[in-house]
Amino acid sequence: MEVIIQPDPGSGSVLAAQIISNLLKRKPNAVLGLATGNTPLRLYKELIDMYKRGEIDFSRVTTFNLDEYVGLPCDHPASYNYFMYENFFKHVNIPKNQIHIPDGAVEDIPAFCLAYEQAIKDAGGIDLQLLGIGRDGHIGFNEPVSSLSSRTRIKTLMEQTLKDNETFFEREDHIPHHVITMGIGTVMESGSILLLAFGTGKAHSIAQTVEGPLTAMVPASILQLHPHAKIILDKDAATHLSRAAYYQTTYDGKPDWQKF
Repeated sequence: MEVIIQPDPGSGSVLAAQIISNLLKRKPNAVLGLATGNTPLRLYKELIDMYKRGEIDFSRVTTFNLDEYVGLPCDHPASYNYFMYENFFKHVNIPKNQIHIPDGAVEDIPAFCLAYEQAIKDAGGIDLQLLGIGRDGHIGFNEPVSSLSSRTRIKTLMEQTLKDNETFFEREDHIPHHVITMGIGTVMESGSILLLAFGTGKAHSIAQTVEGPLTAMVPASILQLHPHAKIILDKDAATHLSRAAYYQTTYDGKPDWQKF
């Protein structure tokens, strides 16, 4: 696990975009695992701007999104399908048949989850998985006590997650209580992982993830076992790290080619 502390969310997002850009230059047909929420919005804007400047090409890229609410049609404004098209997909040149997002309206959820796992395998596996992190340390919608070897499946959301998601819905009773999410085992099979966390609200979960014990109570702590996980933080999200100065010195001392 590599911890990279940047001055602010903008700088962190630019760095993340450069890491993805460099991957696509090395492997134009890379498979990207994508995330939703407020955290990656600046990253997606950076990637869109790079595409419009002709610095990056997505035409051979395949994507798999982490999760989706159960019961929401894909055109619902709060669905992650809608989020991805509005904030990224409709602005770049990824062919629609190469975009994969869990279907929250599917009738046979177990069969869909098995098919989603198979589609990832058929694509050759995920080269880079983008993650955010919840205040309780969840990744995707793998809530605390989720199996650390779990696969794509249906999950029930915890009270804190429901509260955090209130802003995306007009009424509290409209928030779905179930989701389809990639499992922790699925995420850990990715070739590399890029987790972004910004703001003091994420500081506690980041400290538990990076410096705490590996435990299902903090699902993101499993990333300690991944050989190629980068954790990009702003200074606020790093405030509870006891070794923040060491992480900063280590990163600053790297040659430029190794920083991306």
